[in-house]
Amino acid sequence: MSGGRSSIRVLNVAEKPSVAKSVATILSGNQGLRVRDGRSRYNRIFEFPYTINGQSTNMLVTSVTGHLMELEFEDRFRKWHSCDPAQLFQAPVRKFVPSDKLDIKKTLEEEARRCQWLVLWLDCDREGENIAFEVVQVCTAVNPHLTVRRAHFSALIDSNPHFSEQALIDIHEAAQNLVPPNKFFADAVDARQEIDLRIGASFTRFQTMLLRDAFVIDAGNDERNLVLSYGPCQFPTLGFVVERYWEVQSHEPEEFWVINCSHKSDEGISTFNWMRGHLFDYTCTVVIYEMCVQEPTATVTNVRKQEKLKYPPHPLNTIELEKRASRYFRMSSEHTMKVAEDLYQAGFISYPRTETDSFSQRTNLHVGAAIVEEQQGHPVWGSYAQRLLDPGAGIWRNPSNGGHDDKAHPPIHPTKFSAGERSWSQDHLKNYLDVYCFESWGGSLIPSYVLGQQFVPTSLTLDSGVTRPPPLLSEADLLSCMDKEGIGTDATMHDHIKKLLDRFYATKDANTRFSPTNLGEALVMGYDDMGYQLWKPYLRAVMERDMKAVSEGAKSKDEVLETCLHQMKSCFLDLYDQYAYYSMWKPTTVVSYVFWAVGNLGDKARLNKVKLLQAMEIFFERSNRPAGEEQHTSREVIRPCGLCQESNMVLKQNRDGNFMVGCLGYPQCRNVVWLPGSVSEAAVTTNICNSCTPGPVYLIQFKFRRLEIPPDYNASHLGCIGGCDEILKQLIEICGTGNRTSARGRVPTASSGSAQQSNSRQGACIYCHQGGHSSTDCPSQFSGHLGARSRGRNVQQSDESTISCDICGAPCALRTANTANNRGRKFYSCQSQECNFFVWEDSLNNRSVGRSGQRSTMRASASNSRQGSDRGRGGRGAARGAGVTFVSATGDPVSGRRCFVCGDPSHFANNCPNRGN
Repeated sequence: MSGGRSSIRVLNVAEKPSVAKSVATILSGNQGLRVRDGRSRYNRIFEFPYTINGQSTNMLVTSVTGHLMELEFEDRFRKWHSCDPAQLFQAPVRKFVPSDKLDIKKTLEEEARRCQWLVLWLDCDREGENIAFEVVQVCTAVNPHLTVRRAHFSALIDSNPHFSEQALIDIHEAAQNLVPPNKFFADAVDARQEIDLRIGASFTRFQTMLLRDAFVIDAGNDERNLVLSYGPCQFPTLGFVVERYWEVQSHEPEEFWVINCSHKSDEGISTFNWMRGHLFDYTCTVVIYEMCVQEPTATVTNVRKQEKLKYPPHPLNTIELEKRASRYFRMSSEHTMKVAEDLYQAGFISYPRTETDSFSQRTNLHVGAAIVEEQQGHPVWGSYAQRLLDPGAGIWRNPSNGGHDDKAHPPIHPTKFSAGERSWSQDHLKNYLDVYCFESWGGSLIPSYVLGQQFVPTSLTLDSGVTRPPPLLSEADLLSCMDKEGIGTDATMHDHIKKLLDRFYATKDANTRFSPTNLGEALVMGYDDMGYQLWKPYLRAVMERDMKAVSEGAKSKDEVLETCLHQMKSCFLDLYDQYAYYSMWKPTTVVSYVFWAVGNLGDKARLNKVKLLQAMEIFFERSNRPAGEEQHTSREVIRPCGLCQESNMVLKQNRDGNFMVGCLGYPQCRNVVWLPGSVSEAAVTTNICNSCTPGPVYLIQFKFRRLEIPPDYNASHLGCIGGCDEILKQLIEICGTGNRTSARGRVPTASSGSAQQSNSRQGACIYCHQGGHSSTDCPSQFSGHLGARSRGRNVQQSDESTISCDICGAPCALRTANTANNRGRKFYSCQSQECNFFVWEDSLNNRSVGRSGQRSTMRASASNSRQGSDRGRGGRGAARGAGVTFVSATGDPVSGRRCFVCGDPSHFANNCPNRGN
């Protein structure tokens, strides 16, 4: 109790378990500190009494482990083939607590219900503020009356008896000066997360599906699982690497000439530089050099004396830390941040993710010298720390001001003394536990000269040299480029660099210099050839400025999202338009494909995609591996799925070349509409059916194989699979579908996409217009030649089959012809699509041929009589029985076909008994 007020319960939430322990230890002073487990065994709860501005409180301190929530698309959009990638620019997203964080969520909910205050001890940057609002969302959902406050702190120490004075002051001051959380900071991170998710997912899916299976890409891992990722920060970072590599590759050495002069005196040697530098014209240089040789005496025309000072570096921020660790220790930026995080969590350095490179005036550096004073006992630089603190030495100088302050964290600096811990690697010692010896004073002593003094040079030479290309970017150079152009933040730059290496877009040598791989160069080259500046830093730099404006309250999150996503979506749609043509594309030559694109698509966007393919073709061979389902599948959206009502129905082509319309939610949703087996080509148009619902239902332009449809049907047809297209229904009944089960009477119709199969026996037959049977059972059905693949669809079948095929030996099926000339007449034919064996049953009976498996000696041509072809495929096994006429598989006589030697219609000339007579 304090001031007559009852004690209140305060739930304090830190970003990590170690931070929670440190805060609780400092605030409690180890007095009355109780510890109990939460739902998560890693995130314990610390309880102790504490007074905040005169108010008695019962403090409960627990933690999360980084972000509590993830931003992701709703489930129906998360799978790669669940939707058109262009839809990801407006597909609904949600923040949710993943399964591995549910125990933490339950702990927060249970404790928040019994508390009056919520105090947030998250890291004091944008990311920390965003995590803070995730905690707020969870806690206020169960207790909307919570008073929410935020603690601002910068230095953190481990929970041990040796706390630094600065850390104690910092944590207690934060607890006594609570402020509202900054929604602007959280909104800026929300905007960045959503922008990166939408852009990254859409472009990554696009270029992966377009390129992965078309080329043999050696990326050091399983090609089938290769992901060609695109990130709005990752690609500009790759662009820096590629652009410098191109500069190196395109450099042409050029010879130049220079005049060098030196003079040796009693005081030393002076080297003089030619003000012209060098010349590329040899003749001109020789003329000037000969003039100097003829008149060698030099005259001093000007003497300028100047003192040069060597200043210590600015206080350390994150980018400078990464650059110096890379330059001096060959440490990657990713490893540097991992080591720095270890030191921070152990309480030895301040927060390592900071843009600040200047100390605030309230930081205790000299007066009391809390930070420096602790270092006096160090065996290496302890004596130097003592001299710094000695007023008589007069060597103390306040750290310089680098001009950057993120208003959240101080520069990176030691927070407590250590001579080196047992668990530390050598990399941990390199951060600050050494006297700074990485820069020299430099300079040299120059002999004294007076105005008007004359001398003859000791050496005067004409030397040649060649121009050299700039070096490849080192990691320090790359970080500088990213920092200058605003690509990423101090906390994420090392992740973007690591991603380039993980995706095999670039490699790094022992000198930390980057070169692009063939894959990285091809992707940048492709986008560059298209004219899109996606690999340049400009777009991302604008986004970063917009997000900074959100953090400052100058722009709203929705405003920035709309602007950024509209710009990137326009660019993406130019690239993606009619993507399905490319996923169906069988690799041939780029030239033929360009002509196809010009003639059939005719717009810049489609031709631009060819440029990406052309760029890949420079570095990679075409893939010859067996095509997978994904390669044979076009992903053109037809309509929303009426069965699962979550995914879209898309046009697909299976391994056998047959077309269907299937749900992208497969295998959870197995809705499918099989299309006629006679379809040779199919492409989704932009036309929409005015009848079918739910829509939109896009019409499909079909092209049928002429020989497999009745002659009174057009080979081209603009059709609808929504159920309103009678012609499509008729062709499915006539030709069957590409579904292997269709021959067994389970043919799905081109109905609504709701996975309902219509009964083919309902309604009138399309041939005789009578009910009770389908067109496939109609006795008056006209059956043109449908080829071997559809032979079984045009005749009735019987279970009686005792004749074997002369060609393959397989049992033949007894069938009944349905044509006008031979209706009801039975015949045997091979069920194999490769054989053309055929014989009339009555011809066997007339010749007393048994039906016990005796092989028939009669064969017939299955050639289409309407084609008039004379290939004679069946001639070699022609019937030897008199009076037998060649017939097609439908039972029609093959008119005009006879042996040209003897005129007998029962055989062809290659089997004529009179041949050669």
